[in-house]
Amino acid sequence: MSPKPSPAGGAAVDELLEPAFLETAMRSSMTDVRLLRRKAEQEEVNLSYTRRLLQGRLDIVRRELQRRAEHDGRSLVDLLPEILSEKGRGPAHGLGRHQTVQPHAPEEYESWVNSLTKGVDVSAISELSDAKLEKVARALAEAESGLSERRRGVQQVMDALAAELGRRYRDGEADVAALLADEGRH
Repeated sequence: MSPKPSPAGGAAVDELLEPAFLETAMRSSMTDVRLLRRKAEQEEVNLSYTRRLLQGRLDIVRRELQRRAEHDGRSLVDLLPEILSEKGRGPAHGLGRHQTVQPHAPEEYESWVNSLTKGVDVSAISELSDAKLEKVARALAEAESGLSERRRGVQQVMDALAAELGRRYRDGEADVAALLADEGRH
C-alpha cells in the first residue's frame, strides 16, 4: 500500500477544526454564523457518508477474514446480505443528527476510501492472502478511527455555532423576525 492519504475531509475540515475558526465565528455577524454552521453541517454530512463507505468495506474485509478463520463454506457473496444488514454490529455511536443536506460530490469520498488500499484490489477479495487482508483491515480501521475523530470535531464546531446562535437570540442580540425575513429572501 502507498503513503497515507490526506486526512478525511481534507482542507475544508482542517479549516473547521482550527481553534481560530470558532474564535472568528463568535465575532461574526448572525448571517455569517449561520453560513458557517451550514458549512460545518455540509462537511459533517460528507464525513458521515465517507464513514459509511469505509465502514462497509471494513465490514466486508473483516467478515472475509472471519469466514476464512472459521472455514465457513459459504462464499462472501452469500454472506453479503448478512454483512450489509449490520447483523451483529453494536449500537450506533452517532449523535442521531437530522441531516438536511446531501453529501457533496460523493465520488470524491469513494475515491478517498479507495486510496486507503491503493494497490490492493478489494473487489477481488477472495484472491488476496490473509496477510494482505489483515493489512487492508488495519489500514481501514486506522482511517475509520481518524475519520470518526475528525467528524466528532466537526460536530463540536456545529454545536458551538448552534449554541452561539441560540445565545444571541436568547440575549436579544438577534431578532427572530429578521431571521425569518432573511430566510424568505433565500
